[in-house]
Amino acid sequence: MRKTAVVTGASSGIGEATARRLAAEGYEVVAGARRRDRLDKLASEVSSIRPVTLDVTSQESVDALAGSLDRCDVLINNAGGALGLDSVAEGRLDDWQRMYDTNVLGSLRMTQAFVPRLVDSGDGVLVMLTSTAGLTSYEGGGGYCAAKHAQTSMVETLRLELVGQPVRVVEIAPGMVKSEGFAVSRFRGDTAAAERVYAGVPDPLSSDDVADAIAWCVTRPAHVNIDRMIIRPRAQAAQHKVHRVSG
Repeated sequence: MRKTAVVTGASSGIGEATARRLAAEGYEVVAGARRRDRLDKLASEVSSIRPVTLDVTSQESVDALAGSLDRCDVLINNAGGALGLDSVAEGRLDDWQRMYDTNVLGSLRMTQAFVPRLVDSGDGVLVMLTSTAGLTSYEGGGGYCAAKHAQTSMVETLRLELVGQPVRVVEIAPGMVKSEGFAVSRFRGDTAAAERVYAGVPDPLSSDDVADAIAWCVTRPAHVNIDRMIIRPRAQAAQHKVHRVSG
């Protein structure tokens, strides 16, 4: 029987790329997101992808998905995102609330719903998509950094609590990724501001680069756990150190 992988936030960017890559690796992929039209298009292109409408901020939605599946071998907690670049002093409370509810509580809802299935599989893998923002804070990133730090803490705690169980817990922490929609959402639809983030940066990471890293971690032998993978483009030495080529 083919293994089943559940991917959240699968309608675009890293989530979509990961769904495609795991399908290519032989998994039956359950691709969940709110934008069902995009999921249907994805499923029409890849026969082993099953589209499911999913809102990780809704317990009812998460429970409905969990109740519809007989098994889950791999869970990719990818749904998340950033909003705004305001200082902590001027940050919008509703932005912080939305980032925490999606990145942190969304991952918590999915984890609680699927850990029993991962254990029952005999070789479960839980992957948490965090960020280098969860390891190093930066100005204007207070809310996003806080949410990603919380996810990193969740991963570390899960690994301690699940030791001895047949589940691997993996953290993928990407740096600068030029993925569809991420920066545009952060700047509330301002595409020019989003493009300035990557201006002059030779070859930022793509969604496919991150999906490749995820697939490699997931397909290691059952006794091999990749605790944390930090993946950045060569042009980015650290959060604040990025090589840019002038036009």
